[in-house]
Amino acid sequence: MKMTFRWYGSNSDSVSLKQIKQIPGMSGLMGFLDYKAAGEVWTEEEIKAYIDEVHAAGLECEVIESVNVHEDIKLGLPTRDQYIENYRITIRNLAKYGVKVIVYNFMPVLDWLRTDLARVIPEDGSNSLYYDEAELGQMTPMDIVRRTAESSNGFSLPDWEPERLADLERVMKLYKDIDEEKLLENYKYFLEGIIPTCEEVGIKMACHPDDPGWPIFGLPRLAHDQAGFDKIVELVDSPANGLCLCTGSLGSNVANDLPAIIRHFGEMGRVPCLHVRNIKHLGSDRRFRESSHLSSDGDLDLYEIMKACYETCPDAYIRPDHGRMIWDEVGRPGYGLYDRALGATYLNGLWEAIDKNAKRG
Repeated sequence: MKMTFRWYGSNSDSVSLKQIKQIPGMSGLMGFLDYKAAGEVWTEEEIKAYIDEVHAAGLECEVIESVNVHEDIKLGLPTRDQYIENYRITIRNLAKYGVKVIVYNFMPVLDWLRTDLARVIPEDGSNSLYYDEAELGQMTPMDIVRRTAESSNGFSLPDWEPERLADLERVMKLYKDIDEEKLLENYKYFLEGIIPTCEEVGIKMACHPDDPGWPIFGLPRLAHDQAGFDKIVELVDSPANGLCLCTGSLGSNVANDLPAIIRHFGEMGRVPCLHVRNIKHLGSDRRFRESSHLSSDGDLDLYEIMKACYETCPDAYIRPDHGRMIWDEVGRPGYGLYDRALGATYLNGLWEAIDKNAKRG
């Protein structure tokens, strides 16, 4: 296992590489060029500049997140072939600089979604990301886009880039004839286009789950339970067609057994990385907030989750995900320093205990 941290770059992150380096047990980053629009080629020059900066700080960058899939690919439009070719070029460019895993998602139009980015937690006064299906029911897609932008503390948010969402209403209409079966067909076409390139250069793709784990605004979604991920890994039978199992995203669906899902795909060799976090359901299976990583603060058993990782995908990259805002920190919602650093330390402690116990056995 390698413990990593998400970082947006020195021009876009409230957290510095120096601070990340000081977190105990931190090996490197899950990197991100937040200014790149879906479909654009990530050039060698900008990849090199980002990774050279990370290496200079004494950290690795073997995982890249959010090489976003262009909407034309998901829709199956004739223009998709050029965007798939751009994706292949980006894969090759990233591989030249030591990247081994690319995290992405295939969610139509809207990525992760919350109805509040800073809901105060009464027990301690911190705040965290929050979702309530009842609140969402009163909003249009444009309402939630505006609300998310207004609550981001001036930071860009992954997959909520304004330019990508400016054409939201038109794109939403294009999905009226796209159901899950058609989306899966378009997904297969995408994977068949890129997986041979991944195999050639030694990169693994890692599909992130839907967040939250069910369809939103009538849009089809494929990746929110074991059955859905089984279909995805069967689309192209290759170790390069992998998964990024995010425990918070999967945990939003109360029917999911997180340790069992990790074991299922870990034993198949399809889990190159995980985002590990905890959530607290609030009296409804579609109303939750994000808690600290501590098991007792939420509804997920982080010990059993980490044990499943240890036993079935021990070489995976892991990062603490979506922290609360604590100690008066102001930063990108979900991506401050303090609570994620606490989360990394907690996960490392669980790993050490599991490892020592296994070796005594």
